[in-house]
Amino acid sequence: MLLESLRLGGTPMVLLLLLSLAAATLVIVKLWEFWECRIARRAFVAPLLDAWRSGRDDRCRAILAQERSPLAAVLADALAALGDARLDDAQVREHVEISARHRLDAARSFFRALELIVQLAPLLGLFGTVLGMIDAFRQLQLAGGAVEPAALAGGIWQALLTTAAGLAVAMPVMAALQGFERLVDALRLAMEAALTELLAVPRRVAVHAA
Repeated sequence: MLLESLRLGGTPMVLLLLLSLAAATLVIVKLWEFWECRIARRAFVAPLLDAWRSGRDDRCRAILAQERSPLAAVLADALAALGDARLDDAQVREHVEISARHRLDAARSFFRALELIVQLAPLLGLFGTVLGMIDAFRQLQLAGGAVEPAALAGGIWQALLTTAAGLAVAMPVMAALQGFERLVDALRLAMEAALTELLAVPRRVAVHAA
């Protein structure tokens, strides 16, 4: 069935197959990356903030040492900046903002490629359909008055095949991309909330996070 569809769809269908393979690879990579870094993990934040308010710096370091999420990395950078006597409050905030932006940018890796696939797949499918329709009507012109409706209908549905394939590629990729973006947005909000609480505590130059 796949080989027959590729034959009927021609070059645009082959390109759509390659796009679908690229999209599947990127989605799997992002799923693994987000699972590996525990991007949605938040349970450590409350104990960390409690320890920070209580002045238990060793407890803060111990909590962060067990975590590998981008949120934990940003909080570790924040604690390190807060413990650096060479930095004033404005410099600490700037350092924290740069760290958070870096982690969020890393979490958004491959998003542009997925967006491109979402936009390109339907257009490529439509392009294949246009080429197929051109060919179908060219055959209609060459046949003159001896056109069989069944043959014409067959040419049209073959042409529409690439549009259906383009949409079939784009829709699941769009759904996956929306899910990834929601995870990153949730991470951004969690960073903002945790950092706001952390920076609201009177500064103690005594923390050197690992």
